[in-house]
Amino acid sequence: MALEERIRALRSKKDILLMTHIVLGYPSLAVNRRVIKAMVDAGVDLIELQIPFSEPMADGPVILKANQVAIESGIRVAACLDFAREMVQAHPIPFLFMTYCNIVFRHGEEAFLDRAVAAGIKGVILPDLPPEEGADFLALARAKGVAPILIYAPTSTGARMRELAGHAAGFIYCVARKGVTGKATRFDADLAVYLGRCRAATSLPLAVGFGLRSREDVQFLTGKADIAVVGSETIRVVDRDGPDAVGPFLAGLLGR
Repeated sequence: MALEERIRALRSKKDILLMTHIVLGYPSLAVNRRVIKAMVDAGVDLIELQIPFSEPMADGPVILKANQVAIESGIRVAACLDFAREMVQAHPIPFLFMTYCNIVFRHGEEAFLDRAVAAGIKGVILPDLPPEEGADFLALARAKGVAPILIYAPTSTGARMRELAGHAAGFIYCVARKGVTGKATRFDADLAVYLGRCRAATSLPLAVGFGLRSREDVQFLTGKADIAVVGSETIRVVDRDGPDAVGPFLAGLLGR
């Protein structure tokens, strides 16, 4: 089932979905396994698997550090692809790759997508790939059944949003504010207006990330977006309290 179709089927049963994010190899693949199981058991609907990169320009200090530690620990793209296959086989939810252009292009665009398809990956997010430079890759991904997820920002005009949507599949990732991941976001009327602009520009489902930390944040997004995305905060929980704290944290976000 294609990613958009899967999301719409899930949304027919829930007011809003929850997507989480982990950095592969941080602090280890063994801990990643425990955290992903806790996420799935808590009721997470989709999971982003970030393939570490040395210059993750869209990420703030928490995820930046996780990328650096994972790389220094020896994680490689091949191991990430193998791990993704293992997770897809172990858990019945959609998994996506998030990484940066250099990782994909160095591996080889078609080879990367073929291995992602073989692993069962449903989508790919490359935040540093504008469609003007990546039209061939985006079309190839769609042709192979891997949804290319494109990103809206508060600075995106309506015309730019519509252009991006024309290259996207699965869903649109709406950045909740300017800047990098991990900083606090004001869930207020300005964000609601921005999400209204996003909704008007595409028929694809909307995911909202950057700065989501609490049950109140998820409640604010309910009715305005289809997917709430939590990234840096889960890594903070693991760093501070260990993998066993992930389940209770996510259950709190979901109001359980």
